[in-house]
Amino acid sequence: MNGAASLLVVNFIIAASFGAVFVVVAAHSRSRRPAFWIGAGFAVASLSAICELLVAYSFTPKLWALGAFSTVLIGMVMLCTGIGELYGKRLPGWITCVFVGASVVLAYLIFDLPRGTPPQAFLYQTPFAIVLLTSAVTVLPFRKRSLIDRFLGGLLLITGLHFYAKAGLAVIAGAGASARDYVHTDYALISQSATAVLVVAVGLTLLATLILAIMSDQQDESDTDTLSGLPNRRKFERTVQSMLARAPDGKHAIILCDLDHFKTINDTFGHHIGDLVIREFGRQLLHHLPKEAVAGRIGGEEFAVFVPNTETDVAVGLAQTMRSATMKLPGLPATLKVTASFGVSSLTSASDLTEAHRKADMALYQAKNAGRNRVKIARGKA
Repeated sequence: MNGAASLLVVNFIIAASFGAVFVVVAAHSRSRRPAFWIGAGFAVASLSAICELLVAYSFTPKLWALGAFSTVLIGMVMLCTGIGELYGKRLPGWITCVFVGASVVLAYLIFDLPRGTPPQAFLYQTPFAIVLLTSAVTVLPFRKRSLIDRFLGGLLLITGLHFYAKAGLAVIAGAGASARDYVHTDYALISQSATAVLVVAVGLTLLATLILAIMSDQQDESDTDTLSGLPNRRKFERTVQSMLARAPDGKHAIILCDLDHFKTINDTFGHHIGDLVIREFGRQLLHHLPKEAVAGRIGGEEFAVFVPNTETDVAVGLAQTMRSATMKLPGLPATLKVTASFGVSSLTSASDLTEAHRKADMALYQAKNAGRNRVKIARGKA
């Protein structure tokens, strides 16, 4: 077995291994469909290496040559489909089916053209280039691009263009007098070497992209209170600090709220009703929250809201709206009347956050002492 044939075996092992890995990732990721498509794409494309070997060592080279072309192309299209799923830009299925069918017909028609001539070389490589360049166009304009997205887009662009470089090399160096001769040429050695490098690079980058997505999902889950659907205390405080870092100076407000007599609710109606109260209260907060504000569950029945660039009287109005909504929570027993108390404080700089939180807590305590189900404003300014 010569060097090119050995590389075909290596490429088969690499692509098949990536296929298996992505299928495993699909079972543990929210991005199951993209991971499955990508894994299936690598698995199908790996079969091209077997077809290439059969071209050289079987009695039906044309059949296996078309098989090699088809498996690579179909695998790439599945890969492109997975990338499209991942970035929300999947092409309609009928377009991909027509494209694959037309490309296979083209490969059949040019099979008997002299190998290594510009028409044969460029027509053969163009479908592969189109698929990967389409994927690059899918990734590069992505609005929420991260560094890994830019790297993946650039890598797909290079990989797509490299097929035209392979066509040029086939014209210059020659790709063998027939399909059977391909595996014995220097062109095959160079081509398969480049393919191995790019397959590994693209596979690892896509794997890193999916793993980062899994890590982000897990981070979101750990930062979210599953009962109320709001950020937990750690996430809330981190978000507020980030918002203040972007706009440290300005008029901001903190609202602390506490469900009244929550222990009595649990003791009288059961913890499942208490959980329902927490869930519905969280929904009401999200419903009435201004777009730029953030809310969080910071304790058992304690919640906090941070409203940036807001005057105190506006924050008080928001607290009153939420207080009224609390008395109308849906899905509760008719005999259960839920109320909440609120404390409001303002701040004008990031350094005042701790003091503003303390004053809002004192205002909340005053609301409790004054009979609950009311809003109190902290005295003075933080």
